[in-house]
Amino acid sequence: MQLRRLNQSGLGAFTDFLDVVRTGIRQDYPQYLLNDHAASELVVPDVDIESKVFGTRFEAAKYLAERLSHAGITNLVTDKGIWAWLTLFYFDELCPIGKDGKRKPGELARWIPEISNFRRYYRHLLAGPYRIYMAHGDAPQRAMALLCGPLHRPGEVVEQLAARQELVTNRGVIELATMLYYEQEEHQLKRGSSGKGAGSPRRLADVFNQFDVTWDLYSMTTPELLPMLPKEFERFRAA
Repeated sequence: MQLRRLNQSGLGAFTDFLDVVRTGIRQDYPQYLLNDHAASELVVPDVDIESKVFGTRFEAAKYLAERLSHAGITNLVTDKGIWAWLTLFYFDELCPIGKDGKRKPGELARWIPEISNFRRYYRHLLAGPYRIYMAHGDAPQRAMALLCGPLHRPGEVVEQLAARQELVTNRGVIELATMLYYEQEEHQLKRGSSGKGAGSPRRLADVFNQFDVTWDLYSMTTPELLPMLPKEFERFRAA
């Protein structure tokens, strides 16, 4: 299908649908909005988007980077109509039906990006991982701690690190987070990485925010940052 963007009417209809679903009422998602000329418009230049299941945030971000990053779309990152259309297009994977037969879409920022607020922009289920992937485009594997999870569950590592632009774009910091919390052989986060206590992603963000006052973290490599961590992170280094 050709990539489109939701206009104000389409964004309103999508928002109304999400409001209804959020109450627990079962309702088919408004697929008609994808091609409805009253609700959306074609993006120029043309971009073909495939219907597929990604499985992880990494695979989704990789695919979107391949399709969009060199497509010549003006102001792609801030085009909320495009990102809203994409979340609608991939709605089934982004908002799966639970065991109770209901969908749980969560907050609106997961579907329509808050382009003026970076701390909330990353919560968008597709624009968030895409932006992280592109920030580490030279070696996206370094960001696996933020991209290995399923699309509908970004997780605690994302919550704590992606909201801070000075951290999520820092190569050394993100590579270190992946070293601490990502299990390469299992292709998933390590046990305990979703906690909030000692050695957690929340603590890592706090520690680096403190370090940032004294050191130029952008000029430091992962081997230089690792010895600076308090002993509380040893359990993840040894895992």
